[in-house]
Amino acid sequence: MRISMPLTSLLAAATVTGGLLLTGPAPAMAASTVEVTTAAQLKTALASARPGVTIHLADGIYKGNFNATAPATASARITLTGSAEAVLTASGGYGLHLNGASYWTVSGLTGIMIDASQGVIVDGVTVHDLAMEGVHFRDSSTDGVIRNSRIYDTGNDGGGKGEGVYVGTANTLSDNSDRVQILDNTIGPDVGGENVDVKEGTTGTRIIGNTFDGSGLTGANYDDSWVDVKGDDVLVQNNTGTRTSNDGYQTHTQQPGWGCGTVFKDNHSTLTGATGPTQLAVDVTNYGTDCKTTVYTSNTVTGGKGLTNIGVTSRQGLR
Repeated sequence: MRISMPLTSLLAAATVTGGLLLTGPAPAMAASTVEVTTAAQLKTALASARPGVTIHLADGIYKGNFNATAPATASARITLTGSAEAVLTASGGYGLHLNGASYWTVSGLTGIMIDASQGVIVDGVTVHDLAMEGVHFRDSSTDGVIRNSRIYDTGNDGGGKGEGVYVGTANTLSDNSDRVQILDNTIGPDVGGENVDVKEGTTGTRIIGNTFDGSGLTGANYDDSWVDVKGDDVLVQNNTGTRTSNDGYQTHTQQPGWGCGTVFKDNHSTLTGATGPTQLAVDVTNYGTDCKTTVYTSNTVTGGKGLTNIGVTSRQGLR
């Protein structure tokens, strides 16, 4: 697994409030940068990281699995950065595991697992050549952001579990990875599952401005759309998708009362070449009196069998 790091200068400080990312200048404090040139040094730097520290990777190859557990704060984040020539090669599993490492900013790493961590920002990463999913927010990791990133070539074990971005945990309501923002990413081709999978038990995911390519969909675990929403109160807006096996977007109820309140607007779906049974831009499988989904007329579709299987709402209803 080989991941290049197109790393840019990052936010000095950020907080997440009510699902919206608010940025501002950091308070005055002494800058602290740890320079890293080897995998061993990277492991040491991660283990000893403290709020306000920047870990800077020199150009080169870093092989191994790297774990971060030290929490930062909203006003003194820990930043992990480097140049486009710093390359991580993970020895199986995840390249970076943030476990309880709240308020980290990560720019450019591999196969990122985020457990029990608040306010993590993943910015400008390139993730590819993975046996499993690309970026996973899990174990009630709230207010996380992944943006401006490219994810492709995942799920290489052939098991259909290579989602691009995975929010929550299947078959449980105890993983409340709420208010995750998935913004302005390019996901696909060859993602061996949905480009984005939002699980039951999660609330308030925002999926905005992404470009989806579903050419890796296998159907092995019912993956036949770019995005599958099973959480509540999700916004899907201004995304573009091509090359799906069946639908563009789907909603499902896997647990009673979940998969409700999704809003779709300003998405542009190309279903040309789809061969599945429904071939809809937005396939709502769970619409009912107590489980509403809203599809606005601002969504468009080319090819396939239509926009959606429910009534649509005009733009006058937008707020």
